[in-house]
Amino acid sequence: MDNTNSPDATLSAWSGMVPLEDTALAVHDTGGTGRPVVYLNGSYANHKHWRKVIADLGSAWRHLTFDERARGDSQRSADYSFEACLRDIDAVLEARNVDRPLLVGWSYGAVLAVHWAARNPDRAAGVVSVDGAYPWGLTGEANREYIRRTFHQMRLALPLARPLGMAARMSAAQHAEINIELNEIVAGIEPVYGKVTCPVRFIVASGGNTGGSAESMEAMRATLGPVLAAHPNVQVSAKVASNHEKVLRNDSGAVADAVREISAILDQEVH
Repeated sequence: MDNTNSPDATLSAWSGMVPLEDTALAVHDTGGTGRPVVYLNGSYANHKHWRKVIADLGSAWRHLTFDERARGDSQRSADYSFEACLRDIDAVLEARNVDRPLLVGWSYGAVLAVHWAARNPDRAAGVVSVDGAYPWGLTGEANREYIRRTFHQMRLALPLARPLGMAARMSAAQHAEINIELNEIVAGIEPVYGKVTCPVRFIVASGGNTGGSAESMEAMRATLGPVLAAHPNVQVSAKVASNHEKVLRNDSGAVADAVREISAILDQEVH
């Protein structure tokens, strides 16, 4: 039973579907009275990637995970845009009565976290960006066609990747359009940081991955420098050895430490 609207809603663990628009999102809320932490997944990932981070933090926190549209156990939709994903965050927060979340985002989820915090400066408690939200992206028609061609070549492998949380229940073309939109958004994300007032901590991965060579990934990460110089509330919590794909699995402790770091800042502000 969902007793979200009862006085002790934050004390009760709950898993279920949150309906909105033409879809429904699979949501998991551990409950408890601790500071709420909302986890935002990679582009085609699901909530299961956060298991080790949640285990590292433990039960003193209220952990909320959910699957985006057509990912994991959530339903399909006619709208997979970035704006739709931002609305999904609002829907989950409203359904679970969460007011000031600490957002932890990996890759695509990090970009969502930064944009949501910029739009909700009075509500965002903090952001942990796990190897994402760097001001760098592949833009222009040539790169758009390259992305579409790449996903078309991957079309037979995508259904096989879904059980591993590495693909969505979408066509190859839909996967590509999400990636194209993301690249255009991150290419213009630097000014967004000027609207983020909460503490932001980065976990920076190392090396390359399936989507990019070590050289291209390190060039992307280097673009964070001007953001750090311009915004004192944005800092690097850790540079870890894992690459982009393995960071949550192999360096979950560093992510958990960044959450604790922000929480300590928030506690100091209260006192």
